Amino acid sequence: MPRPPKFASVGAVRRSFAPWADPDAKPLIRFENVTKRFGDAIAVNDLSLDVFEGEFFCLLGPSGCGKTTLMRMLAGFEHPSEGRITLAGQSLAGVPPYRRPVNMMFQSYALFPHMSVEKNIAFGLKQDGLPKDEIAARVGEMLRLVQLERLAKRYSSQLSGGQRQRVALARALAKKPKVLLLDEPLGALDKKLREETQFELMDIQHELGMTFVVVTHDQEEAMTMADRIAVMDHGRIVQVATPGGIYEQPKTRFIAEFVGDVNILEGNVLGQENGLWHVQTPSAEAPLTIDDPDEVLHSGQAVAIAVRPEKMVIQRNPPGPGAVNVLTGEVWDIGYLGDWTVYRVKLASGAILRVTLANRSRFVESPIDWDDQVYVTFAPDAAVILAE
Repeated sequence: MPRPPKFASVGAVRRSFAPWADPDAKPLIRFENVTKRFGDAIAVNDLSLDVFEGEFFCLLGPSGCGKTTLMRMLAGFEHPSEGRITLAGQSLAGVPPYRRPVNMMFQSYALFPHMSVEKNIAFGLKQDGLPKDEIAARVGEMLRLVQLERLAKRYSSQLSGGQRQRVALARALAKKPKVLLLDEPLGALDKKLREETQFELMDIQHELGMTFVVVTHDQEEAMTMADRIAVMDHGRIVQVATPGGIYEQPKTRFIAEFVGDVNILEGNVLGQENGLWHVQTPSAEAPLTIDDPDEVLHSGQAVAIAVRPEKMVIQRNPPGPGAVNVLTGEVWDIGYLGDWTVYRVKLASGAILRVTLANRSRFVESPIDWDDQVYVTFAPDAAVILAE
């Protein structure tokens, strides 16, 4: 659906939104040393996390990492084995799901097939005993919000996947919860519709000023929609940061490999000179030069160098004198993706690099081809040193 003009400034507003950077800001949601056990299995392990009012927050991680369990504890469908969860400063211990100011949109949408769109949206409001005129006004508001007015009388079984998703969203929003929980909300949609819906969710969240907490295993969804992302693994939070922080400054090898594509070069620290680290690696003839001032390393320490494919430069001619971080190899595979071309380069050490090149023009006079000998370079500040 086309984006309404009133959302033209969403990007600027989102860039300036950072309550987590304010030491005086109080979180809306707080998990304090929360653990959840199912028998001998630990789904969530001594986890602490703050989410702020008005935030579009994403729990990201592989299947089985504990992200859905964490959301279900917030909703009241599961209870912590240890620890405490508070909402707006109030403990949620013993509060049943229907009395919590949160609502959850399930991955399956869970619509009633025998009800029309408007009746599905009105269902929770009727259960709460709201007056008919207030229900009608709220349903109309939600239909306009998700742009389904013309389908109000249609049964949910007659809708497309994208339309059902919007009905489920409208029903969840109709009760005006403090927090909306979304469990893999776009998983049932095709790629193009999923991409469009990501921006629609951002716009709706901004218009309502509501706090959204989303669970997903899709890195692109998280990077597109979230103000902040918590990456989870084995029941713990590995890193919490903005999408840019997660992508550009991953704290561990797991995060670097899980979020986006990355090349990992193994090596050992030789030392530091003029603020730059020198790392010996079997992937290059000369030591690598890395500008990563946040790391504290010692000589001989084993490290991994993470470099994103788009930050590497590939060419057939040798780089000029004084070039640093030069890797030589042979083009092993080429993938043409339209806007990008992906090159897989096999180094003499046997390591395979992935290098992406933007296709800025329609024609290339002398394209790099299979089996070509090539040189791959990257700037010292394009890499991140991972010590764990």
